[in-house]
Amino acid sequence: MTVQDNIAFGLKQDKLPRAERNKRIDQMLELLRIGQLRRRKPEQLSGGQRQRVALARSLAKHPKLLLLDEPLGALDRRLREHTQFELVNLQEELGITFVTVTHDQEEAMTMSSRIAVMHEGRVLQVDTPAGIYEYPSHRFVAGFVGSINQFEGRVSSSDGEYVEIEGDGGTHYRMHYGQPLAEGTSVMVGVRPEKMRLANDRKHGVNRLHGKVEDIAYLGDVSIFYVRVPSGQRVQMTLTNNRPIVEQTLGWGEEVTLEWSANAGVVLTD
Repeated sequence: MTVQDNIAFGLKQDKLPRAERNKRIDQMLELLRIGQLRRRKPEQLSGGQRQRVALARSLAKHPKLLLLDEPLGALDRRLREHTQFELVNLQEELGITFVTVTHDQEEAMTMSSRIAVMHEGRVLQVDTPAGIYEYPSHRFVAGFVGSINQFEGRVSSSDGEYVEIEGDGGTHYRMHYGQPLAEGTSVMVGVRPEKMRLANDRKHGVNRLHGKVEDIAYLGDVSIFYVRVPSGQRVQMTLTNNRPIVEQTLGWGEEVTLEWSANAGVVLTD
């Protein structure tokens, strides 16, 4: 069957009037940008085009629940980004519940109102995208969704709001936790690279690490700096490129001091 007939197949089974069928077909062709493929047969389509036709065929029926397993995997980046937002808009317009399976964290964060992170058949956390990213409840979740620096340590004291933690090599962390933690508890301090900042001086202190810039990844809008600290760990720091790259003074081999606030990360016991 042609692309048009493929999209219409389920609608014919449901005995929808021709006018409504044509309306939905046109809507799907426009949504997935496959209007020029309307009269092509499957053997005339690429893998990505076939995937879009399959998605259009499913969406055209306006189901109450739609399971999507890696639905955008074969699409190029630009089309994938466009389709993500179009699917969200269509979901809101039609009131369809989408259950999407994906290994692309960015896709999950963009499309979802709620995310379930699974590991080895176990659901570790169900939350909003912001909740998953900012307040992970498990070490695996923290490391799986986005980049994060992880520092091991033991609780030295806790007042029910902030917790003092002794890390490797005499490092000392003070983090917001919101409830008491027993002295000696093993914990992980997690800090996202964009929460890190450059300290104005080289003094030692709470939530401070000294190190040397080992690698720089220039990504256009941001640069990621990989800093080797005395413990041997590589720490990531992200800086926004709000100035021309030629004006930036931080370079390879430079010694720096990184710091973060007590509210800029999470403390995890699991």
